[in-house]
Amino acid sequence: MQISPKLFSTLLGCALVTLPVSGCHSPSDPTPENFTKGLTKFLADHPDCLYKTALRFPYETSDKEEIRQLDTLVTNKLLEKGTEPAIHITRYSVSDYGQKSAPRFCYGFRHVTGIQSSTAPAKGASGFNESRVIYTYSLEDAPVWAKSPSVMAAYPDEARAVSANGTATITMAQTGVGWQVPD
Repeated sequence: MQISPKLFSTLLGCALVTLPVSGCHSPSDPTPENFTKGLTKFLADHPDCLYKTALRFPYETSDKEEIRQLDTLVTNKLLEKGTEPAIHITRYSVSDYGQKSAPRFCYGFRHVTGIQSSTAPAKGASGFNESRVIYTYSLEDAPVWAKSPSVMAAYPDEARAVSANGTATITMAQTGVGWQVPD
């Protein structure tokens, strides 16, 4: 069976028109779907925590603001407290209940709910094309202590994350296997 030149050009024209809208995306295309996929993978291994770096216990401090914050963790049974009045030091140790959360006191994982915007990919510090992505998220698996009014008052960033949906900005790098957050 032979196809006429007119039918061939009609079929070719239809194919070229429908190809861009057919949903064929490379994992490295800067699309909301690809950003969400890369962010979801990254956030699964990076919980939100009260402390970016781990506290070393027993932990000692004389800073009044730090004592105020740590005392809320004592109230919520995560820490135990002792004092050294002679040297004006407060010493904290992890309670049995606090073992699960210490030493960074993580309070949940971000779940990406949407991509608000992104910058055009451009060569970044990682050596790859990078894009700044603004995304919305909800927090999942927050423990009871993280929702207590005393902890939320002492740690305002945690309070915002636990109490409502959040918005954050993150840099993502374009790789051959998709968008990733550079370490």
